Amino acid sequence: MLNNKTIKVWKHHLQDEVDASHLYSVFAELETDPDRKEILSGLAEVESKHVDRWEQLLSSNNIKYKTLKPSTKARFWSFYARKIDRTLPLSRMLKEEASEVKDYLALHKSSTHSDAKETALILAKESAQHTESLNELTGTSDEPWHKTESGGVLGNIIYGFNDGLTANFGLVAGVIAAAESVHTILVAGIVGTVADSLSMGASGYLAAKSEQEVYDHEIQVEKDEIRFMPDIEEEELALIYAARGVPKEHAQDLAKEVMSDPERALEEKIQAELKIGKTHTTPFNEGWITGLATAIGAFIPVAPFLFTEGMIAIWISFTIAMLSHFVVGSARSLFTGRGIIRSGFDMFVVGLGVAGVGYLVGMLLDYLFL
Repeated sequence: MLNNKTIKVWKHHLQDEVDASHLYSVFAELETDPDRKEILSGLAEVESKHVDRWEQLLSSNNIKYKTLKPSTKARFWSFYARKIDRTLPLSRMLKEEASEVKDYLALHKSSTHSDAKETALILAKESAQHTESLNELTGTSDEPWHKTESGGVLGNIIYGFNDGLTANFGLVAGVIAAAESVHTILVAGIVGTVADSLSMGASGYLAAKSEQEVYDHEIQVEKDEIRFMPDIEEEELALIYAARGVPKEHAQDLAKEVMSDPERALEEKIQAELKIGKTHTTPFNEGWITGLATAIGAFIPVAPFLFTEGMIAIWISFTIAMLSHFVVGSARSLFTGRGIIRSGFDMFVVGLGVAGVGYLVGMLLDYLFL
C-alpha cells in the first residue's frame, strides 16, 4: 500500500511532465528555424511519453488521478513566449530539466517500488539528454544541475574589511553628531567594531560551511550519475576531451577507459565539470579571517579618538576612513573587473554617503531625545 507522500510525489512529477510537454510544443510552434523546431518537437514528444508513463504507473497501482492540464505557471510562460520572447522561458526549462535529473535520481535511490525505481532512472537519463539539447539551443554548456560557485580568502578579506569600515564609519559619524564626549564615541565605536566583526565572522563561517555542504552534495550527485547513468557520463567525458583538442576517436576511447574506474571517473568529472579543486581553507578559517578583516576595517574610524580628541580627532578619523574607502574600492576591482580609479571613487562616494546619513540621523536623535 502506497502512502500519501509517495502518491503526492508521483502526481507532482506527472504535472511537471504535462507542463514540459505543453511548453516544448509551444516553443516548437513558435520556432522558425527547421533544425531547432525539430529538436523542440522531439522534446515535446518525449515529454508526452513521460506523461503516459506516469499515468500508467498511477493506474497500475489503482491510484485515481484527474487528466491534468498545464499549470498556471506553465500557461504564464507559454503566454510570455508567444507575446514577449522565448529566451527566458527556454532558459527556465533548462533549469527545470536540470532539477528533474536530481529529483529522479533521488527517487530512484529512495523508492522501494520497483516500477517507480525503473521509471525514475529512465526519466533521469532522458532529462539529462534533454539538458544537452537545451544547452545547444541556449548556447550554454556543462551540467546545469550542478551549482558550485565559490569565492576566496582574498575576497573575504576585502569584503569583510569593507563592511566593517563602512558600517562603523556611519556609526561613529552618528555618535559624533549626537555626543561630544570622546568616551561615548570610543565606547560606541569599539562596541560596533566587536559586534560587526562577530557578525561577519559568523556569516563567513556559515557561508563556507554551506558552500562545503553544496560541494559534498554535488559530488554525491555526480557519484550517482556515474553509477546509474554511465553511458551518458561516458559520452559527456568524450565531449570534454574533444573540447580540449583530443581527436574524436581517441576521446571516446579515453572516456571509456576512465569510466572503467569509477573513482578516476569521479575525480575527472569533479575537476572538469564541477570545477571543484582542492579545499585550501575550512569554515573556521573563513570565519576568523572574515571577522578579523571586519574588525580591522571597523577600527579605523575609531582609532584616532584613542590618541587625540575634538575636531582634530574627527578630521583625522574622517580623512583616514575616506582614504581607506578609496583603497578598498580599488581592491574590489580585482573581482569586478572595473577600473581601479573608478572603483575606488565609487567606494569613496559610498563612504561619504554613509557618513552623511549617519551624521544626520545622529543630529535628529539628539534633537528628539537628548
